[in-house]
Amino acid sequence: MEYSSNKLSKMSGVSARTLRHYDDIGLLKPARTASSGYRIYSQSEVDALQQILFYKELGFALDDIKKLLIAPNFDCKNAFLSHLAELHIKRERLDMLIKNVSKSIAAMEGATTMTDKEKFEGFKQNIIDENEQKYGAEIREKYGNQAMDDSNARIKGLSQKQYKEGEHIRLAVEEALKFALETGDPAGEQAQKACDLHRRWLCIFAPGYYSKEYYKSLGEMYVADERFKAYYDKIAIGGAEFLRDAINVYCKG
Repeated sequence: MEYSSNKLSKMSGVSARTLRHYDDIGLLKPARTASSGYRIYSQSEVDALQQILFYKELGFALDDIKKLLIAPNFDCKNAFLSHLAELHIKRERLDMLIKNVSKSIAAMEGATTMTDKEKFEGFKQNIIDENEQKYGAEIREKYGNQAMDDSNARIKGLSQKQYKEGEHIRLAVEEALKFALETGDPAGEQAQKACDLHRRWLCIFAPGYYSKEYYKSLGEMYVADERFKAYYDKIAIGGAEFLRDAINVYCKG
């Protein structure tokens, strides 16, 4: 079935102006242009638009979405599986935050009390649940239950100061990795700085486990496992492979 830009706009909720923009930047080209000048979209473009909206919902930039969709190894089914996993995690995190906000309101109204520690419990539990869902099975199989259990216990025991420090370093890692990728040199100063920050971030949640040998094996996992790869590629296209290569250099030092 074919759709004019107006019909596709009404069906998808994406404005005709946005569709024109997607055409201009090469993100979503119409199948053809009618003699009247109207853009005509086929089923292929409808499916592509659906993927674009999913990636946008997950926070991807348009340039990154374009690179993903035109990649020769792009697999629609795998993309949907990745979307589904991310959306489940997002829903669970929102549910936890809703409970946290609701309890905060109740505490303000005097209906209950809430300690400073409880104010951060929801955020810490989100980290634990997300890690278990995305990475728990692999880590438990490769490194044993103790490594994962100790990491979870460490997260639960984080003080407010440690939690804030972890979030600060996580954001610093993302910025450092983006900047390092622009240099294109995994052995360069910026890439090695990103690795140092990244390892510090990991050690907040599981100190004692991130030896260089262990850290290097994690770098390989970031590329081999689609869930890890999606996380780092979301920071920047090619982020997983670049970080893996940078970690290999870092661990030789």
